[in-house]
Amino acid sequence: MPPPRAARVTLVALTPEGKAALGGAEVGISTFPFRIGRDSRDRPRPAPRTLRDRRKPASQRSNEMYLTETTEPFQVSREHLQIQHNGTRYVLVDRESTCGTIVEGTLVGGDTRGGTITLHDGDVIIVGTSNSPYVFKFRVG
Repeated sequence: MPPPRAARVTLVALTPEGKAALGGAEVGISTFPFRIGRDSRDRPRPAPRTLRDRRKPASQRSNEMYLTETTEPFQVSREHLQIQHNGTRYVLVDRESTCGTIVEGTLVGGDTRGGTITLHDGDVIIVGTSNSPYVFKFRVG
């Protein structure tokens, strides 16, 4: 008997800003953990101006998906959340973000305390506070 087929996991953008961040209406997730954080490279700062210039040559990216914010107060932390699969279920882990993450109306993390919540098909994820423009639907299937 062949092994069971892995479920297709996607994030679907529910806002124009989310769609811009995904580069389309949705993005498939095939590598776990899938980490999301703020890309602050567009903010004015002294040299070096690019992430590549600041990073050591062999360093790893800290996120698989970057959300751009250029005005404060920021909704998204540089290392905001990650989606994990533990073999039986999907879990959202707030990576000790400042504003937290809202999943189906439940605040996870915030105030740099972190936290976890089980994700289900159709859950709405708001990265940051309820004012955040980054709203996604978690899909499994």
